[in-house]
Amino acid sequence: MSDELPSKTRRKQEMHELQALGAELVELTEQQLASVEMPERLRDAVEAAQRITKHGARRRQLQYIGKIMRDVDPEPIRERLSTWKSVSIAHTARLHLVEGWRDRLLSNEAAAALFVNEYPAADLERLRLLVRNIARERQVDEPPKSYRALFKLLNTIIGDADAKKTDGQPTHE
Repeated sequence: MSDELPSKTRRKQEMHELQALGAELVELTEQQLASVEMPERLRDAVEAAQRITKHGARRRQLQYIGKIMRDVDPEPIRERLSTWKSVSIAHTARLHLVEGWRDRLLSNEAAAALFVNEYPAADLERLRLLVRNIARERQVDEPPKSYRALFKLLNTIIGDADAKKTDGQPTHE
């Protein structure tokens, strides 16, 4: 009985999944969309949906994209989108890590030593100077120049350390 067609519910669920995948395509930037391999007909429909602002018209266009997607192998598109999502998640996690370190450095003087202990490439004196400058800027109500500089410095140090970790580890293939 393996020749049976999927149930109507299953077919409908698959159509909704394809429509959702098409909606993700509509949210891509022009450069990202250009790098996704897809039929020209689908690309045209996605680009048309990006230009549509009215809710009802956009919904109908997304349904049309879902219909086109039935004739397309969705796996390469899913893989490409998941690659971007994982990169985005990692980037967001690193920004949260940087912000956390910046907050710790500003609230606790001992945090600078902890940071240098964890990231030996960091310059302890530079960190302390920026923290002092931030306190001074806040007292005299100046623009947060040092606050931004501290974020950039921490981001660079943590990014370099992450790059060294991934470069130094052997791949298990």
